[in-house]
Amino acid sequence: MRMLSEYAIGDLKLIYQLLHERLPGDPMLMDSDLLQDLQTFLQQRAKQEGIDVSLHAQWANWLNGGAALKGL
Repeated sequence: MRMLSEYAIGDLKLIYQLLHERLPGDPMLMDSDLLQDLQTFLQQRAKQEGIDVSLHAQWANWLNGGAALKGL
């Protein structure tokens, strides 16, 4: 089995976004260890790229392929 770090970051972002969008219809996903691990991994990567993940606009922009938004 491969580690998350071995997958393309774009693929991981897409999968995370798809799972996150399903939360309202599938609340059991909130307890998913996989979703939590994926979010933690992606947030660590974003922080390494200068993203303040506590700011939703920066986090969302990064997930959608953008870089850090300065001044937000």
